[in-house]
Amino acid sequence: MSWNEDSLHRWLQRALAPRGLAAGIGNDAAVLRARIERPVVCADQALEGVHFESSARAALVGRKACARALSDLAASAAAPRAVLLTLRAPRSESEQRLRGLIRAVDAEARRHGASLVGGDLACGPGPLSLSVSALGDLGPRARPVSRARARAGQVLVATGPFGGSLLGRHLRIEPRFAAGRWLAELGATAMMDVSDGLALDLSRIARASGVALFVGHAPIHRDARRRARQTGRSALSHALFDGEDHELVATLPAASVARAVRQARTRFPAFTVLGNVRRGEGVWLPRAEDSDELVRYDGRGGWIHGA
Repeated sequence: MSWNEDSLHRWLQRALAPRGLAAGIGNDAAVLRARIERPVVCADQALEGVHFESSARAALVGRKACARALSDLAASAAAPRAVLLTLRAPRSESEQRLRGLIRAVDAEARRHGASLVGGDLACGPGPLSLSVSALGDLGPRARPVSRARARAGQVLVATGPFGGSLLGRHLRIEPRFAAGRWLAELGATAMMDVSDGLALDLSRIARASGVALFVGHAPIHRDARRRARQTGRSALSHALFDGEDHELVATLPAASVARAVRQARTRFPAFTVLGNVRRGEGVWLPRAEDSDELVRYDGRGGWIHGA
């Protein structure tokens, strides 16, 4: 089993037909036909042994690699326009598998209104890795959100429940584009997608904004309850610390919350009010699922590369 860069390039010329390119595929750089008024760019990696196992199907791996980057655009309230793929694989990898990865990246991009427009291939020792860069457009009127714009008096919300993603959702990420734009329209000032664990990612907002976040309610995914039965940990612990949920968390002005709850009943039924933003620092979490007592997050739990 082996693959060949030239053979893959020839296949790419036949197999991919990106939308919106001014000069076609296969050039040193992709020239987009459409004008992008306010570009939003991001990049994310998917590494074998970290984000997926070697046994995972190519269709799921490619989908995840692309969706990780697209989810960051969703957390910026941007509309996706194009993605680039940098793929590094050992010589022993099959060309058929690499084609499957590339097709899956392109399919996921197209599912959200973008397409794969270019990238790079490299052969090297070690595990398979995919890096996807995504380009989006914020549009002419939207105000950029930022982790540093949470303010005391705001309300902390989320687009869905958390925990237990390792049971399969970690390979089937759903970027929350519609919800991200909706939250921005409601006046969200801080927003991010939860990839490294709810508690850890909330601590990043708190630190960047110089505020304290109080979580009175953490919505627990049914997968977290299934994992709890397997691991002996509580379902709440899985919800707070597992990660790779890729739901959005955001801070909204208090005046917008009643409207958000009303609209969410029909548009985003998994929408949840988590708590509130106060003066101070740190993140305060429920001690137990049915407890009103809050304890300060000590920084343990969640995923930190290199820790």
